[in-house]
Amino acid sequence: MNRGAALLRLHAAVALFGAAALFGRWVELPATSIVLGRTAFAALALAATMLGRRANPGRPILPLVVNGALLAVHWVAFFAAVQRASVAQALVGYASFPLFVVLFERGRGVEAGRYAVAALVVAGLVLTAPSLAPGDRRVQGLLLGILSGFAFAILVLRNRRLVAEVDPVTIAFWQNLAAALLLVPVALAVPGARIPGAADWALLAVLGILCTALAHTLFIGSMRRVSVHAASVVAALEPVYGIALAAVLLAEIPSIRTLAGAALIVFAAVVASKGAIR
Repeated sequence: MNRGAALLRLHAAVALFGAAALFGRWVELPATSIVLGRTAFAALALAATMLGRRANPGRPILPLVVNGALLAVHWVAFFAAVQRASVAQALVGYASFPLFVVLFERGRGVEAGRYAVAALVVAGLVLTAPSLAPGDRRVQGLLLGILSGFAFAILVLRNRRLVAEVDPVTIAFWQNLAAALLLVPVALAVPGARIPGAADWALLAVLGILCTALAHTLFIGSMRRVSVHAASVVAALEPVYGIALAAVLLAEIPSIRTLAGAALIVFAAVVASKGAIR
């Protein structure tokens, strides 16, 4: 796979991740139940893929189980943000994760340009924040989105190390399966949990197969030719896809402040993308 193909796959994955945000509105279940369904369907789809390829999934090593827990935290926080505030607010909060990559990534030295990008991300978040009141649902949604981005940044860094030795489909399978199993007792304990109806099952299947199994495999696979920083930069464009889809399909029109904050974060992504692909 050449660099151009890797970048194309990365953008396709991010577009599917952006579309996933809409399911937080379409599926009327608690965030934990949505993520349980999402990861369960994803694990089944990935298992079928490996069966068709006659690939051996091996055994679940501890790093993959830990990554499954991180994946669960990332998605539960994200869907909770969508339900608490809006698709735009959740996406902008999540898009802060390049900031955490800058802070956590090792071995690259101190680069002023990368910290300037981080400053732009912070400025975008501050601009997006509707108020400072902790009881404001929009503030809560933004904070949950930031938590989602924090968990995803750690997951990206951990997957970068794993993908050099483990097949991307195998990584995605074990992470989704671990997340689903870990979420079973949590989802059952959450107030408002119920057995999904037929429409919910159909939506969860689409979410799990297309927006998760396919998207996750494309994203992890692209990292064989794309640096961690490049992956975080392209993924920061997710608000563009998600906000546009929410405006068209949900009639969720973001405020000027939200758009301005998102624009700052996207600008940071464009600036940082120069020279990011190996």
